[in-house]
Amino acid sequence: MSTGDLPIEAVMTAILATGFAVLVGLHFLQIPSPSQLPKDADADAVVVGNIPLPLQLPHTITEPSKYCHEIFTWRYSLVWMGIFGCVVITQIYETYNAYGYLVTCGGLALPLLLQPWLHPRASCLGGVTMVNPDVHRPLHQRYSTKVVVYLGTYSFIGNYWYTHYFYSVLHAKYTMPAHRLNDVPIAMFLATHFYFSTYHACISNGILRYVDRRYASGWRKSLLFWYSVLFLSYLTAFMETLTISSFPYYSFEDRTMAYVWGSAFYGIYFIVSFPGFYYFDAQIDGAGIVPTEDGIQQPNGGGRPVTLMDAFVTACGHGMMILTLLDFVRLHLGRLPKSDDNCVSMSTCYNYDREQSTIEMGLLHMK
Repeated sequence: MSTGDLPIEAVMTAILATGFAVLVGLHFLQIPSPSQLPKDADADAVVVGNIPLPLQLPHTITEPSKYCHEIFTWRYSLVWMGIFGCVVITQIYETYNAYGYLVTCGGLALPLLLQPWLHPRASCLGGVTMVNPDVHRPLHQRYSTKVVVYLGTYSFIGNYWYTHYFYSVLHAKYTMPAHRLNDVPIAMFLATHFYFSTYHACISNGILRYVDRRYASGWRKSLLFWYSVLFLSYLTAFMETLTISSFPYYSFEDRTMAYVWGSAFYGIYFIVSFPGFYYFDAQIDGAGIVPTEDGIQQPNGGGRPVTLMDAFVTACGHGMMILTLLDFVRLHLGRLPKSDDNCVSMSTCYNYDREQSTIEMGLLHMK
C-alpha cells in the first residue's frame, strides 16, 4: 500500500512520530555543557506545573531586554489565542464583513505593535519586578522596537509574495469578504504578525536556546540544533494548517497535499527565520550602547549596535532567502495534481481550470 492510499491521519502521525523519535534520539547523544551548572540551567527553564519543558528563557541578568520581551510575548500569546479561539469556535466570523476581519486581526496585532511605545517593561514570572533596559533607551534603540520592525517586515513579505505560491502550487484560496492587497486579505497581514511573534519570540527562541545552552559545543549539538530547526519548522506549519482547517474561507483542493506538502512548503519560512531571529540583535545587552541607572547611554566597548535599518535589511535578506527556496520547490513540484474528492472546504473548492490564468498572471507579477 502506498502512502497515497493511507488516511491523512495515518500519514501525518507517521511523519511526526518519526521526526520526534529522531529528535529524542539526538538529545540522548548530547553531552551536557560543562559551562552550565544544573542549577543555572534550571534557573531560566520554563515549567508548567512541576513539569519542566524543553524551553529556556533568556538570562535575567545578562539578557534582560530579551527576557522582558519574551515574557510579554508569552503572556500576550495566551490572550490572543484565547480570543482567536473563541472567534473560531463560536463561528462569530460568519457575521463579519471585510471590516469585521480587519478590526479583529488589527485589534489583536495592536498590543504587540504598540508595546515598545506604551509598555516597554515586564516582570519576572516569579513576581519579582525587574527593570527592562528598554525603559531607559530611546524608542529607536529598544529591542522591542527592532523586533516589531523585523517581524512586521517579514510578515509583510510573507503575505505579499509567498501567499501566491500557495495559490499556485497548493491551489489555496481565501474567500471571505476582505480588503485586499495583491489579492491577499489585509487582515492576514495583521494576523501573521501576532502568529509570528508567538512562533519566534516564544516557541523557537525557547527551544533553540535550550539546545544551544544545555549541551556542549561540537558536531552533536550542531546536528541537534539544525534538526530542531527543521522539525520545529514542519511541526509549526502543520499545527497552524490543522488548527485553521475548520475555517471554511481558507480552502485547499486536497487535504493530503495541504497537510503533507503544504506543511513542508510553509515550513520553509521558518527554516530561515527561526535561527535568524534567534541570533537577531544577540548583543543588545552586551555590546554597543547600554543604559545606566540614570538613563544615560554609555558605550561599553562592544560592537556597533543594531539599528532599525539593520532590522529592516535583515528581515529583507531573510525574506529573499525564503523566496528563493520557495521558488526552487515550485520549480521542482510544479502544480500539484488536484483531487475533487478531497476538498478541505465543502463550499469553496478551488476551481483550478477557471483560475489558471489569474494564477499565472500573479506569478508573472511576482517575477
